[in-house]
Amino acid sequence: MTANVTKQACDVSRLNTEKLEQLLQSGRIERCRETVTGFLREIRFYELDSLMLRLYVIMDIYIVARSFSRELGIPNEQFVAEFGSIDEISARLQTVDSTSAFLCDMIEQCVRWRMETVRFGCSDAVQKAKAYIDSHYMDEDLTLKSVAEKVGLSPPYLSAVFKREMNENFSDYLTKVRIRHAKELLCRSTKLIYEVAEEVGFRDYRYFSQVFKRLTGQTPRAFQSSFHQS
Repeated sequence: MTANVTKQACDVSRLNTEKLEQLLQSGRIERCRETVTGFLREIRFYELDSLMLRLYVIMDIYIVARSFSRELGIPNEQFVAEFGSIDEISARLQTVDSTSAFLCDMIEQCVRWRMETVRFGCSDAVQKAKAYIDSHYMDEDLTLKSVAEKVGLSPPYLSAVFKREMNENFSDYLTKVRIRHAKELLCRSTKLIYEVAEEVGFRDYRYFSQVFKRLTGQTPRAFQSSFHQS
C-alpha cells in the first residue's frame, strides 16, 4: 500500500500544466475534452484513489484556469459563480470521473471566454485604452499597468491585444500621442522646452528632446522656431 501511494505521489509530482496553458491560449474548444483527458492520463490521474492527491491535481489546474480567466478580464465573482471558490471545490472530488468532468468543464469554459474576448472584447478594450491615453497622456506616471487596470485586463494581455490591433506597442503609441501634443504646444505658444516636456508627461526635458528629434527629425527648439518664422 505504501509503495502504491508513493508511486502515485511521484506521478502527480511531475504535474506539468504547460499543455493546458497552451490549450487555453490557442486551443480549439472542440479539442478541450480530448486534451484534458489525455493530460490526466499522462499523469495516471484515473488510477488515483487518494482524495488528497486528486485535490492536489485540481488545485493546480484551478489556479491555472483562474489566472488565465483573470487575464481575460473575467471578474472573480463570475469565475467563482461558475466553478466555486478554491475552498468549495472539494465537493466536486467525490469520484475520479466527477473530478475529470469538472476539470474538462472548467478548461472548456475558459477557452470559450477567450474566444468571446477575442471576438467581442479586444477592440472595445483597446479603444478604451486609447481613449484613456488620449485624456491622460500628460500624467508622467501613466503606464501599461495603470491603463490595464482601467480597462479591466492584465498588463500582459492588454499589451498583446494592443500590439495586434494597433500594429505598434503600447509605449510607442503613448510616446507618439505625447509628441503630437508637444508639437501643438510648440506651435501655439512660446513656452520653454522644459515646460512643454512637463505638460506632455516627460520628466526629463533632455530625454523629451531626444525622442522629439527621433520622431520629427528636428529638435523641439528648431521645430518651434521654424513654425513661428514661417
